[in-house]
Amino acid sequence: MKPRCFLTSLPWATVVIALAACGLVSAAEAPPPRKRSDVESILKQAPKPAPGSTTRHLNILLVAGPKDHGPGEHDYPGWQKQWAPLMAKAENVKISTAFPWPQPEQWGSADLVVFYLKTKWDAAQVADIKKLQDRGGGVVTIHWAIGCDQDWDKHSQRFGLSYKSASYRHGAVALKLQDPTHPIALGLPRTMAFVDEPYWPFIGDRSNVHVLATSDEKIYRGDDRRQNPGDETVQTIPVFWTAEPADSKGRVFVSIFGHYTWTFDDPYFRLLLLRGMAWAARDNPYRFDRLAVEGLTLP
Repeated sequence: MKPRCFLTSLPWATVVIALAACGLVSAAEAPPPRKRSDVESILKQAPKPAPGSTTRHLNILLVAGPKDHGPGEHDYPGWQKQWAPLMAKAENVKISTAFPWPQPEQWGSADLVVFYLKTKWDAAQVADIKKLQDRGGGVVTIHWAIGCDQDWDKHSQRFGLSYKSASYRHGAVALKLQDPTHPIALGLPRTMAFVDEPYWPFIGDRSNVHVLATSDEKIYRGDDRRQNPGDETVQTIPVFWTAEPADSKGRVFVSIFGHYTWTFDDPYFRLLLLRGMAWAARDNPYRFDRLAVEGLTLP
């Protein structure tokens, strides 16, 4: 007979922290849904638009690439197909899509470009981002979209930090807010339980980014198996950040989470991503908040 686990009587966030520390959570186990009451309490804290204010029109471009992982992982095309109609439900927006890279004419009209894909980030691609940022356009990258396979210094200038395929871990993560006063993080719990994939280390000057949330990782105990026997060193790893490149007028929001499809149906993640999108577009960060629960069934 299996012994009764004391963790079943604890809050989910506490359970995830304990299981993550022990390495007992399978990467394939989806987390339980958030409680609707908890999400609604966060939404209520967002400031209301001023009476008579109007919503600025935004041209939003969603960029995806070919799927490169197994079922339920890195589903870039699936995200694009689901999030284009989701974002179209927002007020005063035009949603366009590109696959696997925007056409030249698409760059000129975009106020915000959101990337969920794996790409090389060659010189021409980085130059496209620079032109967008020079005219004040916003950029968002989700998960593997921050990964680069060349010229990491120039790539990090556009996104604040860069990632060269190195260490990573799938499973339970205790996400910790570092700046709960930032508009993107307003009302969210100081610690949130996720099941996703953080990775490390990042290339670039960390002083060039504003870190919103982090995870504490045993950096020699990742799934990449680059372990040092007996070394239990823990480092605090950026998971969400913003950046405003000094040589342009653009804004950047980066989410390392987004490995699993279920993460995109997590209202806490949606709030971070939706607010990050609006913030990067230099708009009211709460204009997309209602989409955080759109189409979701929550207890």
